[in-house]
Amino acid sequence: MAKAQPRKLTMPKTKHWTFEIDFEKIGWLTIDTPKAPVNVLSRESLTELKQLVDRFEDLIASDELAGIVLLSSKPSGFIAGADVTEFDDMADYAVLPKALEQTHALFRQIEKLKAPVVVGVQGFCLGGGLELALACHYRIAVNDEKTRIGFPEVKLGIFPGFGGTGRSIRQAGPVDAMQIMLTGRYLRAGAARGMNLVDKLVSHRDQLRWEARKAVMQKRQSKPAPFLKSVMAKAPIRGMIAKKMREEAAKKARPEHYPAPFSLIDLFEEHGDDWLAMSNGEIERFTPLLLSDTSANLRRVFFLSEGLKKQGLRGAKKPSFARVHVIGGGVMGGDIAAWCALRGLSVTLQDLDMDRISPALQRAKKLFQKRLKKPQAVKAAMARLEADVEGKGIARADVIIEAVVEKLEIKQTIFKNAEASMKPGAILATNTSSIELEKIASVLKDKSRLIGLHFFNPVAQLPLVEVIRSKYNSDEAAALGASFALAIGKSPVIVKSETGFLVNRVLMPYMLGAVERVEKGEAKEVIDAAALAFGMPMGPIELMDTVGLDVGKSVAEELGHPVADDTQFAKLLAAKKLGRKTGEGFYVWEKGKAQKGETPAHADLAGLGRELVQPLVDECEKCVAEGIVANVDLADIGVIFGTGFAPFLGGPLKARRDGKV
Repeated sequence: MAKAQPRKLTMPKTKHWTFEIDFEKIGWLTIDTPKAPVNVLSRESLTELKQLVDRFEDLIASDELAGIVLLSSKPSGFIAGADVTEFDDMADYAVLPKALEQTHALFRQIEKLKAPVVVGVQGFCLGGGLELALACHYRIAVNDEKTRIGFPEVKLGIFPGFGGTGRSIRQAGPVDAMQIMLTGRYLRAGAARGMNLVDKLVSHRDQLRWEARKAVMQKRQSKPAPFLKSVMAKAPIRGMIAKKMREEAAKKARPEHYPAPFSLIDLFEEHGDDWLAMSNGEIERFTPLLLSDTSANLRRVFFLSEGLKKQGLRGAKKPSFARVHVIGGGVMGGDIAAWCALRGLSVTLQDLDMDRISPALQRAKKLFQKRLKKPQAVKAAMARLEADVEGKGIARADVIIEAVVEKLEIKQTIFKNAEASMKPGAILATNTSSIELEKIASVLKDKSRLIGLHFFNPVAQLPLVEVIRSKYNSDEAAALGASFALAIGKSPVIVKSETGFLVNRVLMPYMLGAVERVEKGEAKEVIDAAALAFGMPMGPIELMDTVGLDVGKSVAEELGHPVADDTQFAKLLAAKKLGRKTGEGFYVWEKGKAQKGETPAHADLAGLGRELVQPLVDECEKCVAEGIVANVDLADIGVIFGTGFAPFLGGPLKARRDGKV
């Protein structure tokens, strides 16, 4: 008798997924988005997944499939979310609701499979990727620094739309789940486990398959949030929580500018005690959000931000950086040094003596404690940051950054000395905020070595670095500077070396115009309130105080706007009332906050806000026309990242095209 052959399984042909069944009847489903560095859930990949899940049902029914393990083949992570490049095409009432309904049905189908579905996560598990993981029965994550879990949709003007709102509340309880959806913040693996979004942690990627195999064989099922968490979704507690959430959201954003958080809170208040009803209710609220101008503009900001990564050197030319030397232990220099150490580089920090360096080291430790949490990680970061009064680190550094006072002669002396001892190929950079590079480089033997790396204060919060290119620099020198900014997690915009560069040049007319209004008797509180009503993150008078009146004066004079002697501005300067850092400027400052009086009534705050920002937008147009930046897109993203200009408007020049300014 002929030996019986095992039946060959037929599976749908797919581009985004691979599937195989092992000898224990465990199915191994792997996602691999073709020709992409990260996995995303596109319409095509979801269609393929539907075909696979239909086949899984047949295999489970015939006892040929004991369970499924879902993994990623990419080292970057699991799934980074839905495919944002498809959003514009789907922003149609005739298309989007049906597509969402199909995905909801697919995820419910996965959830109802009669065999366990286990997910193994390493790296990014975000947005739609997390929603898919929550629709599975058990989740395992690698507990390392690469793993990040969260819902970033709010940053695109939407909220989770594949059933993730209800499922996250089912798993984490309403308070924790709503917080991660409303803030868009990413969780480390341990925090996700603490919230019950992850069921099991492993130490290494290699352990995922073994632990997932055990989970399938033991038919493990994730448990929902415990009673003390889930009870918070019941009435009347839910109504009180929703009210508090609205109050907190309103402190950060206006509903007319960013409707998504408020719509999500409304959805929670309506259905928060029934996770399935909440998930089903997503579609009706999600659709108008994706179709809104806010979401379209935030998507534009996202794509522009991603485009900045192309400014660095890539492929075989992509550099690596290990050591940074920072000259200047003041606020900017010290914080640049701390940021580089936080990002894993070895850093030497130079100043005249330890008395000047010590405060920078203390600030660095606070930053490390806030960001890294674990004592061992904080200790390791502090070990990477070394005081260096004698400047011995210059000779070993891959990057040398000067961040001292804005005095040309001092900078020239520093660079002349550094040039003599730096190694070949190292980046020589200044953090000048306004001085043209050609002036600083005039004392160097090789003027082409100096570039600008202009960071913004506070360094740990603002993403922009202006990479300043002088007439002596090659394309490759500018791209090398951009590569360094990217390596430390910053967003580079290459700008031409002209007085004020991009951000300070466009900010000054805006800030000085507002100051001039105050000089003429307009209430500073009204001016700042109008800017907030327009969508700016901070009013121009408060911003001037935050920057420092002395810094503002210096940059204004550099740009050809001297401060007149008989002004309130000049009198504050003469009295050493420099703003936040001295406790008083245009405002009195207490505990880091401007003490504002009552805002007088104004008939049209939004209209006044548009008037206030017009000089900024005018100057942006001039910067593009003069080649300070290469195009409108770079101007828009540079000003958004450097000034906080209303992202929901898509940038100052996009706002002008849309008739908003």
